[in-house]
Amino acid sequence: MSWMVWTVPTAVFFATIAALLAGMTVWQIVSPTVERQGFLPVPTTRGDRFFIGLLTSAYIHLGVIGFTTISIWLALVASIAWMVVLMRWG
Repeated sequence: MSWMVWTVPTAVFFATIAALLAGMTVWQIVSPTVERQGFLPVPTTRGDRFFIGLLTSAYIHLGVIGFTTISIWLALVASIAWMVVLMRWG
């Protein structure tokens, strides 16, 4: 795997995603999810909202990188806030 040139931020990113997925799996086993209707236009489960949150967080980061000159750290803060809102009220 040396051809991949893993940097510390890349490794931390993928380790965090893996830990979140493991945590969601344990949460699902301990407390099975039920579909509910939030502000999203379709009924979703906890896993659906997590997946939607990961995708939209990627788009937030791409938008910041592509269209602004603000710090990527602000995109991270915005993505975390969005995930909290989506998981709670989505």
